[in-house]
Amino acid sequence: MTNTRSIHLNILAMCIALLFASCQKDATVSITNAQCEYLDNPLGLDTPQPRFNWKLNDAKDFLQETYRIRIATDSSFLLSGTPDIWDSGMTNGQSLSSEYSGDKKLQSHQRYYWDVTVWSNKGDSCISSINMFGMGKLSQSDWVASWISDTHDKEYEPAPLFRKEFKVEKNIAHATLYISGTAYYEMFLNGERVGNSYLDPGYTHYNKRILYATHDITSLINRGGNAIGVVLGNGFYNCQSKAVWDFERADWRGRPRLLCELRITYADGTTDVIASDDTWKTNTGPYIYNNIYSGDRYDGRLEEEGWNNTGFDEKNWIAAKITDSPAPLIVSQQMPPIRITKEIKPALLKSFGDTLFVFDLKENIAGVCRLNVKGERGTTFTLQHGELLKDDGRLQPGNIDVYYRPEKPGEVFQTDIFILKGSGKQEEFTPQFTYHGFRYIEVKTDRPVTLTEDNITGLFLHTDIPQVGYFSSSNKLLNKIWAATNQSYRGNIHSIPTDCPQREKNGWTADAHIAMDLALLNFDGITFYEKWMNDFIDNQRPNGGISGIIPSSGWGFGDWPGPVWDAALFIVPNALYDYYADKRCIERLYPTMLNYLEYLKNQEKDGLLTFGLGDWVYYKAQTPNDYTSTLYYYLDYMLMARFATILGKDASMYKEKAESLKKIINDKFFNPETAVYANGTQTAQAIALYLEIVPEGKEQAVADYLQKIVAENNHFLDFGLLGSKTVLRMLSKYGYVEDAYKMATKTEAPSWGYWVETQGYTTLAETWLLSPEFHDASLNHVFMGDISAWMSSYLAGINYDISRPGFENIIIKPYFIADLEWVKGEYNSVRGKISSEWKADGKNIEMTVKIPAGSTATIYAGDNKYNVGSGEHKYRFALR
Repeated sequence: MTNTRSIHLNILAMCIALLFASCQKDATVSITNAQCEYLDNPLGLDTPQPRFNWKLNDAKDFLQETYRIRIATDSSFLLSGTPDIWDSGMTNGQSLSSEYSGDKKLQSHQRYYWDVTVWSNKGDSCISSINMFGMGKLSQSDWVASWISDTHDKEYEPAPLFRKEFKVEKNIAHATLYISGTAYYEMFLNGERVGNSYLDPGYTHYNKRILYATHDITSLINRGGNAIGVVLGNGFYNCQSKAVWDFERADWRGRPRLLCELRITYADGTTDVIASDDTWKTNTGPYIYNNIYSGDRYDGRLEEEGWNNTGFDEKNWIAAKITDSPAPLIVSQQMPPIRITKEIKPALLKSFGDTLFVFDLKENIAGVCRLNVKGERGTTFTLQHGELLKDDGRLQPGNIDVYYRPEKPGEVFQTDIFILKGSGKQEEFTPQFTYHGFRYIEVKTDRPVTLTEDNITGLFLHTDIPQVGYFSSSNKLLNKIWAATNQSYRGNIHSIPTDCPQREKNGWTADAHIAMDLALLNFDGITFYEKWMNDFIDNQRPNGGISGIIPSSGWGFGDWPGPVWDAALFIVPNALYDYYADKRCIERLYPTMLNYLEYLKNQEKDGLLTFGLGDWVYYKAQTPNDYTSTLYYYLDYMLMARFATILGKDASMYKEKAESLKKIINDKFFNPETAVYANGTQTAQAIALYLEIVPEGKEQAVADYLQKIVAENNHFLDFGLLGSKTVLRMLSKYGYVEDAYKMATKTEAPSWGYWVETQGYTTLAETWLLSPEFHDASLNHVFMGDISAWMSSYLAGINYDISRPGFENIIIKPYFIADLEWVKGEYNSVRGKISSEWKADGKNIEMTVKIPAGSTATIYAGDNKYNVGSGEHKYRFALR
């Protein structure tokens, strides 16, 4: 139904339904956070079977027994009880999620309305508000638009601009924009910027798959004349300078291209499509250069006023050129975009005369700066970004400019340039096609100016996935470490999980899989990681191998980094299943996993894998790589057996292979007399326990040896990436939580406390120590950050139950520390908010746990174990 009355009724119906969504009998429960594809009222979905999920709020012992989902093309059909698309009927189950399985195929470009009703085991019922989702392009043939570019080649530096005018003569019901650009676009409609996203669409293997974004632009269209304006940036698609990871030699490289389709649905039910083609006009303008690593250059003197609005004289513009699609797959970007999540005003740290200034944001972020200045025409502002200062107060870029190799004259790493047009008014510049990792900004000008802290604003940019987890305690150092970990995580999510936001910006696979628990305990990341796992599919070579960075232009395949890194292919979808009870990612990746295991089988030497990286950036003690590589080979097969079982396939061959590998590892690397694995490092002991490779009955002895070597080292850590994930966890699990706590709260090097307390870092560093001479490491890496997940899971005690994933059953098992007065943890899971807090009252512990409706919990309180339903539960017991 596509008329004005229908649209108004839909809006009214949704408001009424939101107001009156209620439950019968039990007035305390309500349905909250009803989502489609884990997003709020999403547009542009291109999956034929969308998933629906919901949460139940504020009810004690409300256990869902039955649910019903209804979908209609008009919300009024739901209100009248006549859904015209799908009625699931009364469906038994405690799952707070389902997927579309109706007989009618969902249609491209159509908007749908849906609700869900649930019934409890006591007969109480509750209905949600009415929600919406919109379909995008369900088939590649649904595109009317053509890919267009200009006539320049890939080495031409000024960014291409495109424009198109069109008229609207009728009343509009709604208008939807589908847009993609390689690599990034910034779009305007009648001079107004479309959307609040940056660096869209997300980074992919551009010769395999390209994403498109969807926007509702109804409010931006005028009755009468309208104008579209688009500018494209290079990103990783067209790296025009030399990079260590060969992006300048990528097969996909080309001049930026645009795909743009604006679909207008009128009140009378008719539609118009304004699609990119050779009637669009193109030119270049003030965006004279952009590079994802070095930065943006913008010359305001080249601006043509009104180029993105109606009535512009385009006589000097030429027709756009229709070009081929860069990739066979153009798919919807079904995750939150990169947005500005925080604006930071700096302190003016120091001025060096009237042409050189250094600003300090007081925190390390990923993003760009907004510059607001005025001055003479041609005045050039050069903004260089970094994490450290020299002794004289000038910027020290030496720790982060070691991996980018610009060869062009005047190109400097992490540097944006703005040239004033000299309008006599305040001029604003925000880079559009780059981002940096930085705390300090050094600003140089080519002529004297006056600057204050009001001239610059730091903009924190990252994929805007919602934060859902929190931790605090009576120990301020732990709180600082937790905050620094989360700051690092946010600074390293830019459509892929990255290692650092400055010198590399790469999707290092082990960095990501080590961080999975801290990621999902603190952020609602399923759509973000599902997107990245599609990149794994595109990354795999015919021989089954994958690279250590994903996406990759071809760098990182082969023996280095190897199996420990590649295990992300299994660990990430496994984590999504544990946290969300969603198997779609496993289903998609299963063939990729099979091919990869065949690849590894051909790399074995006497049953072992003897290549690849292991406990990366260890402190002093190096754990053998053949040990760690084979351990993760074993883990691959253990997880593959689990996946086969989940998907209803035969898991026996994977279990048998895992058992074979377990025996090989223990025969070669384990001394049952001394309980020592490999060379007896902290990592070697802990990872054997963590991956459950230890022979039955020997676990405690292995843990005892781990505690012994930790204590003998005065509770200093001595490990790298793998130890940072496993040592604190295994000490805690096997009775040595006080030892883990001592490690976690050290403030001398090497320690997390050394970074945040002694050095004053607001993010986590790449290495335990920086080289005094070379300052050779990033100060914004998240891969040593699992300590924050340890805080949530072991100190606050919030854990999933592997046998009932997605927090259908919740395990609350906190460990109590004599030095801690109190701990609070909170996690808004896929089923609702979980909280666990405790405080010491003399020799007693007071513990309060809240379990969301629809879930059960197993709570360990002192020596007792309780199986409970939803609601608040309080306990008091003696501290052992």
